[in-house]
Amino acid sequence: MTAPHPIPGADGHALVVTRISDTRWHAVQDDLVVGTGDASRRPDGRLFVSVDAWHGEAFARIAAAISADLPEPLHTLTDEADHDTTAAWQRTGFTAVRRERCYLVPTDPQTTGLGTVRPPAGVTIVPAGEAQEGPLRALDLVIREEVEAGPGWSSMPAQVLPRPAGTTVLDPSRYAVARQDGHYVGLVRVAPPTRPRIGLLAVRADRQRRGIARALLAHALDGLHRCGTAAAWAEVTESNTAATALFEGIGARRTGSTLELVRR
Repeated sequence: MTAPHPIPGADGHALVVTRISDTRWHAVQDDLVVGTGDASRRPDGRLFVSVDAWHGEAFARIAAAISADLPEPLHTLTDEADHDTTAAWQRTGFTAVRRERCYLVPTDPQTTGLGTVRPPAGVTIVPAGEAQEGPLRALDLVIREEVEAGPGWSSMPAQVLPRPAGTTVLDPSRYAVARQDGHYVGLVRVAPPTRPRIGLLAVRADRQRRGIARALLAHALDGLHRCGTAAAWAEVTESNTAATALFEGIGARRTGSTLELVRR
């Protein structure tokens, strides 16, 4: 915890920013909390920060305090349509490094055109809840290692759930997998059931470009459709042209975008 630093506000009332824990800051003015700041380290190692403030000056002071107190690089997320918040972070030294497109994905096979899609020869889809946990976790680790060796997790969606260190599959029952020659070669995760989201769709590098990802997506969306769910959500990094083409090709509608900004 650091000592509070009173700073005169625009109206003459002192604005005091205090680091109250390793990961949290408060801005107080006239005995009222007018803003908070938070920091959290994601499973991939990135340190993300956020600020919630009543007015621009409180935001600026908290963001400056966070930047001074924490080691770089620091990451944050903003809605691209929220120009004021994006500009406020940029004034603190953050720059945009990636854009993530948000999609509303229809589930009706008559709309997506996936009703006739079948897995490639020799590939079977194991429904969610039926995959063996050991092979599923092994596949997840292989895919993560391939991503690390290629584009890196910095190119993957930033909206990831906190999880214990070393745990990569939080709830195995949410995964459907593709099996070929007795091995798991691809996976899709849908969560949560109340607001379905395609959280991860991935295929081992040596089995890509064979239609496995498309078959997994068709399976996941068909299951949601049968349960009465009209649409699911998905986020796709703008630079991932293959995933963008896949989702837009089945009628997914872009609803917005998220910016990831970094201070180095």
